Amino acid sequence: MFKYIARRILFLLPVLVGVSFIVFSLLYITPGDPARMVLGDQATEEAVQEFRNKEGLNDPFLVQYGRYVYKALQGDIGRSYMTRRPVSDEILSAFPSTIKLAALSMVIAILLGIPFGIISAIRQYSLFDSVTMVFAMVGLSMPVFWLGILLILFFSVQLRWLPSSGFDSLAAMILPSITLAAQSVAIVTRMTRSSMLEVVRQDYIRTARAKGQKESVVIWRHALGNALIPVVTVVGLQFGHLLGGAVLTESIFSIPGVGRLMVEAIKMRDYPLVQGGVLYIAIAFSLVNLLVDLVYAWVDPRIKAQYK
Repeated sequence: MFKYIARRILFLLPVLVGVSFIVFSLLYITPGDPARMVLGDQATEEAVQEFRNKEGLNDPFLVQYGRYVYKALQGDIGRSYMTRRPVSDEILSAFPSTIKLAALSMVIAILLGIPFGIISAIRQYSLFDSVTMVFAMVGLSMPVFWLGILLILFFSVQLRWLPSSGFDSLAAMILPSITLAAQSVAIVTRMTRSSMLEVVRQDYIRTARAKGQKESVVIWRHALGNALIPVVTVVGLQFGHLLGGAVLTESIFSIPGVGRLMVEAIKMRDYPLVQGGVLYIAIAFSLVNLLVDLVYAWVDPRIKAQYK
């Protein structure tokens, strides 16, 4: 098992390097002068050049990227052009809200998606199955920003049950979490249903039923374990989707998270803050994938057997 964990961790390193290089390259070729954005249109050319020399913006691309990687390995990912605070401090102050939002949304997706998928598979072509698949299709098709606005109009403006912004109380967390979780619930439901339908048609399930096993034992003990293998993978991928999708949700509900922070940083060409935000999200996504791999090994004993 230790070999398996070590191998998965080694696979994370080139992913992080690749993410940092792609983001750095995209920001480098993006039109706009960060020095002019920070200093304003009234700044003199001498002031602009002084800022560019101070921040190393006049250096060649590879020199800038090499300097960024060298400092990042030492724990320094730069200072924000706008606030002059360390990027790590800016992100760490906003990151808890984003992680909390993504985690709550993922919990909702798991608690709703897996049971609905199992019941739909057991009762295939029933009224419950048809209604569930319709709602899953609606959840997949509905844009996050549109759903968020509808929930605000109905629950905050019309009924006045829940606050329309903020993330500092349990009531304020409900609407953003539901908004962000809607598509994930649909995806987990459909994957669980299709996986269960494939598993219950296997020979060993017929054998268990032929031996007189109760249907509940057949489903929960024999079928569910194997059906969860692809579902676990989808759940891990969906967590990364939730981290990225939090950008719109945080903007709609005025949540002070990393997504909203990055939107403002992109507007102001605050390159260090954008790079740091993407890097932190990539690290969080990679750690979640590592956790998914461990759960995968626990669910499927064949993986552990390969590394004994």
